[in-house]
Amino acid sequence: MLFMKKSVMPTSETALPGRTIAIPTAQRHFVLGHALKGPYPEGCAVAMFGLGCFWGAERKFWQLGDGIWITAVGYAAGFTPNPTYEEVCTGMTGHNEVVLVVYDPASISYGTLVKTFFESHDPTQGMRQGNDAGTQYRSGIYWFTDAQRNVAQAARDAYQPLITARGFGPITTEILPAPQFYFAEEDHQQYLAKVPHGYCGLGGTGVSCPLGITAARPTN
Repeated sequence: MLFMKKSVMPTSETALPGRTIAIPTAQRHFVLGHALKGPYPEGCAVAMFGLGCFWGAERKFWQLGDGIWITAVGYAAGFTPNPTYEEVCTGMTGHNEVVLVVYDPASISYGTLVKTFFESHDPTQGMRQGNDAGTQYRSGIYWFTDAQRNVAQAARDAYQPLITARGFGPITTEILPAPQFYFAEEDHQQYLAKVPHGYCGLGGTGVSCPLGITAARPTN
């Protein structure tokens, strides 16, 4: 019953009310040293992804190295304003655990980020990722520009026949306009850099995503 409750999206009427003031978070990126909330350098672009527990998901992106200005974990695509981690875990906010990526398109393409996204988790599992079950673990790409949307859709369409051939089901990744992003608490930011042997439940399909070779022309 608990799994069923946490795996069904609440409505705006049934979601927790949240608060008007943002919850405290870190000032600087624990690994990269840059200000978490900016200002960001001119020319940087922003991307947002949900691919399971955000501890391991965030690490996938900061480890890409050159071109990544900051990564941050937070909550998005739900109803509750300024939620806490505990509230998101109830399944009654509608929020996904997501990673915000600020990057330099001159050094790393959006296509590379999307390729990393698809190869770092199983995008066919619906409201779960491995042993982590609930709406907060759903697969999602949240685009900021039409170019990002086009790359995300092209990647999904190219990846589907490849994973189908390996016995996986339909991709359940939601591809939506970027919603409001709420920074998670300081303890969750760059968690696996602070706790190197901490929990990471991510597991990919083992299938390479072809994006970056055929469909990554737009860079922002």
